[in-house]
Parts: sequence; C-alpha cells; structure tokens
Amino acid sequence: MKRLAILVSGRGSNFEAIARAIREGRLDARISLVLSNRADAKALETAASFGLPHHCLPSQGVATDEWARQAVDLLTPLDIDLICLAGFMRRVGQPLLDAFAGRILNIHPSLLPAFPGLDVQQQALDYGVKFSGCTVHFVDAGLDTGPIVAQASVPVLDSDTAQTLAARILVEEHRIYYQAIALVLSGRYRIEGRRVRPA
Repeated sequence: MKRLAILVSGRGSNFEAIARAIREGRLDARISLVLSNRADAKALETAASFGLPHHCLPSQGVATDEWARQAVDLLTPLDIDLICLAGFMRRVGQPLLDAFAGRILNIHPSLLPAFPGLDVQQQALDYGVKFSGCTVHFVDAGLDTGPIVAQASVPVLDSDTAQTLAARILVEEHRIYYQAIALVLSGRYRIEGRRVRPA
C-alpha cells in the first residue's frame, strides 16, 4: 500500500478529509506520518484521534533548508511514496524537493496561476473576479508554480467576504485533493511541459 506523509501547520481540515477518504475506502493509501512545524497545530490532535503517527518538528528560528534537511531525515526511513502539503505554511526547502522530486503535492485555494501566496480570497475579492476555486499542483522551487494536477471552480458572489468564499472553496478542496492524490499514486499520468495528462 502506498505511504503518505502529510505536512501541516494548522487545523488540518484537508488532512482530515484525506484521512476520512482512506478510512472510507475512497483512497487506497495509508498515512505513515503527520508532520507539523508548529506544536500548537490542531492537526496533531486530529492525527492522535485517528490513531495516526504524528510528530512536531518546530520551524521557528530554523532556516528553510535546515528544516527541510531534518524533515528528510525523518521521512526517508518511512519509505514515503508521496508528501501532501495540507495547510503547510512554509516554503518547501531544497533538500525536501531533491529527496522527493516529483513526489510532493500541494493544494492552494485559488485557480492558479491567479493569486499565489497568502490572503488568497481577499486577493480574489479585491481583484473583482467572478470565479475562484482551488488547485492541486506538484511542488517545485517556485511559489505555487508547479504543474497542475486538478482544479475546481466556485462562483464569487457579490455578498462574499474572504471567509464565506474560503468556506465554499474548502468544500471543493476536500473533494479534489484525495482524487488528485489517487491519480498520482496510481502512476497513470505523465507530465508534458506544464501539463499533467492521463497516461
């Protein structure tokens, strides 16, 4: 069975959605480690409640690449097939990118390449877009720039706040992330330039 590592920084709702998809038989994988860079991440409590291995590797005051080296040391013995970022609020350092090249996914709450980075829903509202959504993409050295695996869109309503828009996008995140993970774990895809195509 394919092994996942989930990297989190906060509440971990996408992690929980992945764990439920596995528990309910919608995703054929197992979570070998939930790794947080913050000791106060609610996702660690959730992992404990699911009976999943979890660990905190604090990142405060630690350089990005040094934290990544420590993470590689933790993950390598576990024979991880795929790393899934689920609300992981740090850049992925080069040692992780090198050790798990082509095996790191992220979900981002916009239709990339629009609105990378932080405060995404407010960016969408300020820009006046009519649709926003979410994107699952491979992680590379750029900021939310890797090849796109899956996307889902939601309408932006005139009455929306950043919070209401985020809540509707989150529903779609929970739906498409585990499906994208399943595709990548199956190996039935190929990357041509920036395009991820069925193999």
